Amino acid sequence: MARVYNFSAGPAVLPEEVLKEAAEEMLDYKGCGMSVMEMSHRSKAFQQIIDEAEQDIRDLMNIPDNYKVLFLQGGASQQFAAVPMNLKKNGKAAYIVTGQWAKKAAAEAEKYLEVQRVASSADKTFSYIPDCSDLDIDDDVDYVYICENNTIYGTKYHTLPNTKGHTLVADVSSCFLSEPVDVEKYGVIYGGVQKNIGPAGVVIAIVREDLIPEEVDDTVPTMLAWKTQADADSLYNTPPCYGIYICGKVFKWIKKMGGLDAMKKHNEEKAQILYDFLDNSKLFKGTVAKEDRSLMNVPFVTGNEELDAKFVAEAKAAGLENLKGHRTVGGMRASIYNAMPIEGVKALVEFMEKFEKENM
Repeated sequence: MARVYNFSAGPAVLPEEVLKEAAEEMLDYKGCGMSVMEMSHRSKAFQQIIDEAEQDIRDLMNIPDNYKVLFLQGGASQQFAAVPMNLKKNGKAAYIVTGQWAKKAAAEAEKYLEVQRVASSADKTFSYIPDCSDLDIDDDVDYVYICENNTIYGTKYHTLPNTKGHTLVADVSSCFLSEPVDVEKYGVIYGGVQKNIGPAGVVIAIVREDLIPEEVDDTVPTMLAWKTQADADSLYNTPPCYGIYICGKVFKWIKKMGGLDAMKKHNEEKAQILYDFLDNSKLFKGTVAKEDRSLMNVPFVTGNEELDAKFVAEAKAAGLENLKGHRTVGGMRASIYNAMPIEGVKALVEFMEKFEKENM
């Protein structure tokens, strides 16, 4: 069977070139006679894999030397607890709630410290990013938290919040490596890789060294203390070896494509094709405020649930997979991450044009 165009929000499409390379190396990685799946994480071969992966992401993001790169497990959701556990000093944090994941992160943080919800877009089903230029943030908060790209709702911060000098923590799961980033504007950047970088099972956290506490509260599990993994170069226990190996291949693929500047251009071109169609369509409409649109996740609706369901079913039959929207928004959602080729977006728009003619 031919490969479909996979618009899944995550786990998501990976570069075909990477998958083919991994397939070729599945039984024998570089002449060692075994798969990376079978390899000891203490071996020289795996040490080289993780070292190269770290260096490549440092190169791509221009990560300064005073930031640690940690390859972790537990999903981004586990960092919802790790963030307050590691950053708690005064016992208070500010959260900007722009979607399901920021909402869940704030609720989890409340188990460990006082949470101030300083802005929210819940009033309009998270369809916009609130003005964060002059937030009412207490002087003694330990950090300000955002989810930078909202996978479910298709919004993105195009201007980072004014944190009034406080540490910015960002969950970037669904926009990781999609465009250039100024790492020094953040104290912590973290994200699950299963949307834009690799298979589910790896979380990458980029943490400024002075924010990694020497000691944490006795109640903090050893595995959730960033220092545990920072001191062991992400090898305190068995890491998700195969996932890290695939991430490393994706980093090399992005470098080969021209780096993050080229990625942004590629992503803008794809998004433009889809948004231009939505803005001119008589049947479909986007659900996000134009100035806050994501390049990665594009939700849209017809306004009729039965027609939405028909569209998703017929699109699937046409080889356009995983277009059903999240249950909290309904309708459809096309996730067009780095590895989605421009041909996939063009095929989607062609199908939408055909569907519109047949159903108006």
